Amino acid sequence: MSTQASAGRRRSAVRWFAPVLLGLVALVLWQGFVVATGIKPYLLPSPTAIVDQLRQVVPLVWSAALATGLNVLVGLLVGGTAAVLAAILAARSGMVDSLMSPTAAALSVMPIVALAPALNTMFGTTSTTPRRLVVSVVVFAPIFVNTLRGLRQVQPVHRDLLRAYAATPRQISRTVTIPGALPYFFTGLRIASSTGVIAAVVAEYFGGLQNGLGSRITSAASNSAYARAWAFVLGAILLGLVFYLATLALERAAARRTGG
Repeated sequence: MSTQASAGRRRSAVRWFAPVLLGLVALVLWQGFVVATGIKPYLLPSPTAIVDQLRQVVPLVWSAALATGLNVLVGLLVGGTAAVLAAILAARSGMVDSLMSPTAAALSVMPIVALAPALNTMFGTTSTTPRRLVVSVVVFAPIFVNTLRGLRQVQPVHRDLLRAYAATPRQISRTVTIPGALPYFFTGLRIASSTGVIAAVVAEYFGGLQNGLGSRITSAASNSAYARAWAFVLGAILLGLVFYLATLALERAAARRTGG
């Protein structure tokens, strides 16, 4: 048992060490390329310049990340809830499926550059609602499609067996349908958590409150502070990782709870 545990820890360490090593190598190559070629900062600042700017604007990056992160969280909750409810209805009704599946496909290709300005005009540039709605629209499709697929993975023989044992619809859902659909739901949620951060940052490019990471990136770039703009880009990357890791932790907790 101890040998297996030790081997498991080594595999876990390798999984974490490999991407960290790759990232360090990429940073070293990036720094060497910028120094060797003398490339202009407005084209590509060096990692050391970005880190130096990051140290100077840490409070601004933190506050901007909180503002953007709140928009992502609200958008995920609203869009994710709507997607799950729509998937449940679509799994039970062919008519709802024929309506919702094309709608989800249309939402998945809706350009943010067109949606964000329209919502800003509708709700006003001083409101956070447009950005949260953008996130909700973007995350709807991956969660809906994956959840619907998971709900349809339950074998009819399993349902028939439970009905033979006089199980109620609620018991069937709790013991078969929901556990079978959870992995698919979390696959969609992992995709949505990353794309939601991208959507929130991009939506902030089109006016509105100047309190998010996207607004800060635009402002720094327009003032020729390119290293500072990249410092806010780094903040957006870290925010995306936070949401992805939080989703991963939630998935593992759900798997332990359901015995998966």
